[in-house]
Amino acid sequence: MALILAASINLNEIPKDKIIVGKKGKYLPISITLNDELDQFGNQGPVIVSQSKEEREAKQAKTYLGNVKLVWTNGEVKKFDNPQQQQAAPVAAAAIEDDLPF
Repeated sequence: MALILAASINLNEIPKDKIIVGKKGKYLPISITLNDELDQFGNQGPVIVSQSKEEREAKQAKTYLGNVKLVWTNGEVKKFDNPQQQQAAPVAAAAIEDDLPF
């Protein structure tokens, strides 16, 4: 799968308390939603500041930063699994095979 997404964000909307200071710089956790239909401006979905589980459960308002458009795809769409889940699966299968009597 290959995609090119184009996004624009409003830097004035970035909440300073959400910026994470790491070893190599400052980061802002964001979430991008790709909707099935375009909005009236041709956007595919919003770019928002990621929310914690507690913020979602408390139904806190989302901080919208901008919009995203899908500008190119090779036509294939595929969901990637979590790499940790991929590593865990073979270990579990091996443990089951070891219990066999033959």
